[in-house]
Amino acid sequence: MKKKLLPYLLLAPMILIMGVLVFYPIITTFAYSLKKWKLTEPGDIHYVGLKNYMDILQSDSFKYSMQNTVFILLFVIIFTTMIGYLMSLYLNRKCKGAGILLALAILPWALPPFVNGILWKFVFFSGYGFLNKLLIGLGLASKPVQFLESRWLLLLVVSIVVVWRSVPFMMLVCLAGRQSIPEVIYEAAKMDGGTPRGVFWHITVPLMKPFLAVGITSTSVTAMNVFDEIAALSGYGDLGKNILMESYLTTFSFLNFGKGSAMTYIVLFFAMILGIFYLQNLNKEVDYE
Repeated sequence: MKKKLLPYLLLAPMILIMGVLVFYPIITTFAYSLKKWKLTEPGDIHYVGLKNYMDILQSDSFKYSMQNTVFILLFVIIFTTMIGYLMSLYLNRKCKGAGILLALAILPWALPPFVNGILWKFVFFSGYGFLNKLLIGLGLASKPVQFLESRWLLLLVVSIVVVWRSVPFMMLVCLAGRQSIPEVIYEAAKMDGGTPRGVFWHITVPLMKPFLAVGITSTSVTAMNVFDEIAALSGYGDLGKNILMESYLTTFSFLNFGKGSAMTYIVLFFAMILGIFYLQNLNKEVDYE
């Protein structure tokens, strides 16, 4: 009897922590999302069902935030995958200083997202930031470019910062995938007269698809949940807000806990889909035969 209870007793602290810090907030937030709950109207709290979700999905503000989210998501996925994959191929070669380059490449991933945003704000500052000084010094611009004052330029800057932070993980995943491929396969392909291009497209790419899927899914979750970089670069305004920032502003700026909670669940829904895809690819085995 004691042996049967021991595992549950050992797991009890973690179950308690998960219950208090994870499951209880999830259930409470969902309950809030089904109510009209504004702190500016404390006497008018009542059940409204799915009305908060319908209002959010039909609002222009949500459509604006969703457009920004999709822009950042597509930009980050494309460029993170390309740069991370190319860097992994280079680091896979037995070149001098590969260990130092790998350590330097991981640095952006190790820094907190808000710090990354602050560092890049000095580069893209709309006044006389580093890039503006460089452009004016080279004669490519006559006056400072307002990188952080235009919607699409701001989104481009945010996307670049997220790519810079996401590339190390993609690079490590791709590097692990490339090094997991047995060299015997490449030797056999060369003996059969395979060209470098043919070997790349017919051996390297197919065998690395599961690793690329893991990297792309993780990158997608990161791109969708961007918050600190936007806050560091442009504050908490509407210009560059994504759906996560929209949720924050609805809840803590407009004090609408009902709609804010519904917005949080919409973000959670998209993240959950990507998370399921991530877990499926994480457990996928690679066939080298």
